[in-house]
Formats: sequence, structure tokens, C-alpha cells
Amino acid sequence: MPRLLAVLFLLCPTALLAQDEYLIDWDAVGEEAINHLVNLIQIDTTNPPGNETAAANYVKAALAEDDIDSELFALDPDRANLVARINGNGSKRPILIMGHTDVVGVQRERWSEDPFGGLRKDGWIYGRGTLDDKDNVTAGLMLLKLLKRYDVALDRDIIFLAESGEEGTPEVGINYMVANHWDKIEAEFCLAEGGSNILGDYGVTVFGVQTAEKKPRRATLVARGTAGHGSVPRVDNPVTALARAVAKMGDWRTEMRLNDTTRTYFERMALMSSGEDEWRYRNVDNPEFTDEIQDWFLENYPYHYSVLRTSVVPTVVDGGFRRNVIPSEASAILDIRMLPDEDVDAFYDQMREIIDDPNVEIVPERIYRPESLPSPVDNEMFQAIERVAGRMYPDASIIPSMSTGATDMAQVRAMGVPSYGIGATRSIEEINSGNGAHSDNERVSEESVVQLVQFVWYTIMDIAATR
Repeated sequence: MPRLLAVLFLLCPTALLAQDEYLIDWDAVGEEAINHLVNLIQIDTTNPPGNETAAANYVKAALAEDDIDSELFALDPDRANLVARINGNGSKRPILIMGHTDVVGVQRERWSEDPFGGLRKDGWIYGRGTLDDKDNVTAGLMLLKLLKRYDVALDRDIIFLAESGEEGTPEVGINYMVANHWDKIEAEFCLAEGGSNILGDYGVTVFGVQTAEKKPRRATLVARGTAGHGSVPRVDNPVTALARAVAKMGDWRTEMRLNDTTRTYFERMALMSSGEDEWRYRNVDNPEFTDEIQDWFLENYPYHYSVLRTSVVPTVVDGGFRRNVIPSEASAILDIRMLPDEDVDAFYDQMREIIDDPNVEIVPERIYRPESLPSPVDNEMFQAIERVAGRMYPDASIIPSMSTGATDMAQVRAMGVPSYGIGATRSIEEINSGNGAHSDNERVSEESVVQLVQFVWYTIMDIAATR
């Protein structure tokens, strides 16, 4: 498949305009990329504590093999960020390629393979970070090595950031880089994690590009009352008050609304669908049918329900310590993921009105992701993504999406840089298998790794190579 893709690109006139005269041996490059990914998986960068400097030093050494200079920037010496740059002629502004080197923790006893072994087996690579996000780190690493090896003439500088702390501690990673070293990574556009492609029976059917994400604004409900013996009921029982508040939040159907990303998403989903699915996607904001459609989404496709609104999901309840004691306090965590344009304070005010209990306090969690608007789908970067994806996957629908989770692109978008998330190719069966990001037995196919490297290469050729 990699060799076939290279041939198809050479036969495409548009690709030739993007300096595809480079006859890359994708079999060899693919094997090199896979080996780098395996090596990165074997470096345990579980966050906490992180220890991302070990991965940054590996990337630094790998770049140095091709005489590429890089710098380390660290708030914490054990948690360094790496920046490398291939210079262009400066006629256009830079592009930032970003990936994070830290990973979430594992429950080793639940894995069938060593989560930090980097095992290659039956066309798969197993290990924590194979999908989140050392595959993107590998793609950025290989991009710079190829640009340098082939001495590619560029109109833009290409910046590679291997960042720390994405998994919950951005103060050592992207926050630190934005606040203290923005001049090292400032760019016109950014490519990072967050997209996903769906593999069908005969090839990729959906090429998903993350152009927006919700903003996490979690809160804790704290109910207070009078402590006492469990044999004597009290009207101000905090557990009872908390239960009422949690139920109201869990049942609350928040306002539905579209933004540029989700409107385009549903329009393109309608084009690739038929029957009732097509009808639902076309009528998602039709007042006559929207309640019916929302009910169906909530029961059958919760992601579609979530991307249409700010979601409020109770996740943790904590109250009491003995079965015969009424506690003086009980609490519950609400995982709130707000739409990009949500007014945070006004939303909390709505929550207070709905809960309607002076004994229940809403305590917002600290903000660690800034507000950021969706990235456009009509600019030079997105058009390049569409062209390259269309050539690599001619039968795929190219669909912008809004993540219900969060990435460090939020901080980059907040600085005015349109950012686009790309990712691995997986089948529906694989997506539903439990082998995904943050799951046990996280794995990625070797073919997907090679295609990710190819996609990044061809996209940079399209948008940055001198014509």
C-alpha cells in the first residue's frame, strides 16, 4: 500500500506541483518510522510524573543523525519540551507540527502485552502512546528528517514541537511554551493530534480532521447540612440535597446549537449517508424534528448528542463515612464540556437556577485550557488537507469534527493559530474493540503509522514547498 500510494502521487499533476519529484522508498522510511515509534513506546513517560526529558533526548539524538539542530525548553528539568526547525525562504509564515511525549497511566494486569514493550505482532504495534500521541511525535520527527535529507526548498519554516504535559499538566508543556517561548513556535497554522480515519472493507471511508474542541469547565457540587444520627431524618440532609442536584444536572437537556465545524460536519455526513441517517443529519437543526432527532442521538449515537451542546455528566459522588451517620457535607463532580462559545459564568448561573437549593454550592475547577474558537474550514491549510486526503483516499469523505475531549491545540488556537488534528486509520471494529487511546492494549497498525507519516509529508509538500 505505501508503495502504491507513492506511485499514485507521482501520477497526479497536482502532486507534482508540490515537489513530489522525490522518489521516497516508503518501505524503508516506513520501517524507520515504526522503529522510532517502538523506541519511543519503550521510554516510559507516564504522566504523572512524566519524565518526558528522556523522550525529548531520544528525539534530539534522532534528529542529530540527519544534522538537524534542536533545543530543549523546560520548566521542570525532567519534563523538557523539544523544538526543532527546518528553515524556508520566509516568503510565507511557518507551520507548526506538534505532538506530546507524555502518556496516561496503565493497569499492567489488564494488558495482554507489555504496555511499554513496543511489541510488533501481526501488523500491529502495542503499547501506551501508540495512538496518543507518540504516533504524531514520530510523524513530526520523520517529516523533519525527510525535509533535511532531500534538501527540500520551502516557502515556510517548518517547526516541530515535541511537548510535555498534555495529559493533565500543561503548565510544564504548552502553557510554558506559549507563555515563555512563543517566538520559538509561533506559526500561521498547526497540525497536531485529534483526528481519526475510518477504514472500511475497501479502503478509508472517512477522513476526520479535528477543527474544534469543547472547553473543559468541570465543577464540584458541595451540599452542606447538619450532621446527625442516621436514625433521625433531617430536612437539610446533605446526601438528599446532593442526590436531587445530581439528578437535575444529569437530566438537564442543555441548549442545542451548531457552529461552523459541526454544521459542516453534519452537512458532509448527510452527503455520505442514506435513508434515516441522511434525514437526521439534514434536519439536525430543524425545529420541527430536532427533539426527535436528539432523542435518537442520545440513545444511539451519544457523540452526536454531545457535539451539539454543552454537556453535563455526573461522574463522582462522595458522601458520608458510616451507614448510621448523616454527614455534614457531600459532594459530586460534574464533568462539564462546554461549547467553544459558551458563556461560562452565565452557564453556572443556569445551573444554580435549576438546582435551586441554597445549601448546594457550585465550585468550579481550575481552568487549564483556554477558550478557543473553531478553526476555519475554508483557508489554505484546510484546503491542502482536503487535497492530500482526497488523493490518498479517493473514496473517503473529508469531515471536520469537534472533539468532545481536549487537546493542547486549545492553547495554540487561543493564540490565533488555526489548528487541525489528524490521526490514525482504524476500522469500526477496532474502534469498538477497547484497544484505543487510554484503553488497555492500546495499539496501532503498522500501515497506519506509515500512512500518517506520508500524509504529513505530502501536506507539507502541498502547502510549504517552493513551487
